[in-house]
Amino acid sequence: MSELLIMLAVFVLSIIIGYLLISKVPNMLHTPLMSMTNAISAVTILGALLVFAVKPDLTETLLGAAAIALAAFNVVGGFTITERMLRMFKSRKE
Repeated sequence: MSELLIMLAVFVLSIIIGYLLISKVPNMLHTPLMSMTNAISAVTILGALLVFAVKPDLTETLLGAAAIALAAFNVVGGFTITERMLRMFKSRKE
């Protein structure tokens, strides 16, 4: 149970620190930042899949599934936004 509390503490701290860091980024830098968060989300997915490599209990299974779903949502959204912004710049060049 103490391992779960440590993981939850790291999760909560990463949310707080991530929000504070991203909120201070200028709008012009959001696209490069999006590609970095996509990479971080991919690492999150891999970490959550590692949870399933051992026999997890119900709480670990639910947290791992939630981590995979949220990180996958972030990756798909990041690629969608990046594609939309690239199309905007492409139309300006022509």
